[in-house]
Parts: sequence; C-alpha cells; structure tokens
Amino acid sequence: MTLVIDNTRLRAARHPEKQARPDSPRLAKPPWLRVKAPGSAGYGETRRIVKSHGLVTVCEEAACPNIGECWTKSHATMMIMGGVCTRACAFCNVATGRPDPLDPTEPERVAQAVALMGLRHVVITSVDRDDLADGGAAHFAATVAAIRAAAPGATIEILTPDFMRKPVAAAELVIDSAPDVFNHNLETVPRLYPSIRPGARYYQSLRLLERVKERSPSMFTKSGLMVGLGESREEVMQVMDDMRCAGVDFITIGQYLQPTRKHAPIDRFVPPEEFAGLETVARAKGFLMVSASPLTRSSHHAGEDFARLREARLALQAA
Repeated sequence: MTLVIDNTRLRAARHPEKQARPDSPRLAKPPWLRVKAPGSAGYGETRRIVKSHGLVTVCEEAACPNIGECWTKSHATMMIMGGVCTRACAFCNVATGRPDPLDPTEPERVAQAVALMGLRHVVITSVDRDDLADGGAAHFAATVAAIRAAAPGATIEILTPDFMRKPVAAAELVIDSAPDVFNHNLETVPRLYPSIRPGARYYQSLRLLERVKERSPSMFTKSGLMVGLGESREEVMQVMDDMRCAGVDFITIGQYLQPTRKHAPIDRFVPPEEFAGLETVARAKGFLMVSASPLTRSSHHAGEDFARLREARLALQAA
C-alpha cells in the first residue's frame, strides 16, 4: 500500500520566519478596545467590490480592528503590489515570503474600484518590495495617476515603504506623483527597532519624511507610532520631536495589538487618558493634526482627518 501526500494542498505558513518562536502570552483586551464584529450591508457591499476587482486591502491583511466601521462607510485602504511582504516585522500580520511579480493591471483596477465606491479620499498602501529595483516606486506612481484619471475629485493619501537601499530617484518618483498626503510610519521608538522592525532603520524612515518636505514643501506629511510595546513616555516625546524636525504635519498614535502568539507581545494596554495626554503634548509641539486613541490607525477616519488637516493649515496661514 502506498500513501501519497499531496503537498500542493498544504497551506504555507503565513509567517514562516516566526514559527520557531515560543508562543508569547496574549493579554485580555480591556473594554475600550472591544469592537463589534463586521456584518452590515455596507460592509458586504465594500467587500464585494474589493473582491470583484481582485484587490488586496490592509484592512484584512493586517487584521485591523476598525474594518467593520470603515467598510460600512465604504472606506477601504487598498494594499498594492500583492499580499506578501519581503520584510518580517514582529508586529505585523501581513504574510512574509517571496512575492509574485507585479501585476501591471493593478493600478487601473484600484482606480476603477475607487470610482465605483465613490470615495472622496482614498488611502493606498503596499507591502515592502525589497525584491524590486525601485522598491515599487513606479507602481505607486502609476496607481496615483490612474486614480487621478478615474476619480479626479478624490484626494489621495499614500502610505509607503521606506525605499531602503533604493536609488533616491525611487522616492522622488513617488513624491513627484503628487499625492495629497505622503504617509510613512516610524511605527516605534529607535530603541525597539532591532526587535520590532528589524528589517528597517529608524533614520532611513525619518529621512524619507524629511525628503518629501524638501522636494515638495506644500505636500502634507504624516507618520504613525504604536504604543504598548515597552517604550517610555520620554522616548515617544523624542520621536515627536524628530518628526517635527523632519517637518511632519500629522501624527497618529495607536495601541499595538498582537496578531498572534508568535508576534511581539503586548507590554501593556495604554488607557484612553494617556492617549489624551499624548495628544496634548503633540499639539504643543506644533503638529497641525493629531489622532491619538487606542483604536487609532493610519487610515482610520483618514478622509475626515484630511479635511481637518487642510483647515488647520489654512487657519495657521491666516493667523
């Protein structure tokens, strides 16, 4: 008797680099982090459009807790260049591995979905593509151009990789595509980079944000930070200062949530009143816009926040 095992049916591990790690404890969520399970008609329609256009969203891939709220309002953050990342950040739920080649039809499919959903503000992010000579810069620029053509009334926010070890021209190509908001997240404090974001470098990310302002001074820049990973309050305030030195206009601060037991453990749940305190400090440091709460994520309420960001600049210019 011969036993045949069809390995093609076995699903590859989503995070193969983390499988040998011991399970870390998972803390019970406090009441302020509990959200309703998605299931509204609006959620279903957004999901239908996303799937029918063969798109990937960071809402699903990163297991965002706000997916029910956002998709009910027809807000979805498109993740371009596939669903597999070449990095292996300890906090991230996006799959790690060898990505497929870029799909040249993707920019147009994203643009069609944006137009069909009637989005007034769209957020486009991506996986890291260290395998590409330009890190995916040309694909980003093509996606922005396609959205401008298909939905000329929509404002565009991009959340990009760091383009580490890529030519400066790569980042410049994305900047020159003229999105309304250029977002790149620092994610955590410098001390925690080796364990939390080992494939990245803090000052590379900071320099990218600075370069945006140098090349396009009027472009809004944005960056995000997670808390609850073991950082100190003083370290968070230093990151705020670094962002302001790089000209960042908008900071987001949210609670880190552990995707699986193989990911970095949660050090603590930061209570809402501490987020309120961080928001006060950030505003005092000169950010035009601050979003700080346990459930804050880079693209959560992005459209409403962009309107407030623009109003804040106008008020500052009129003062």
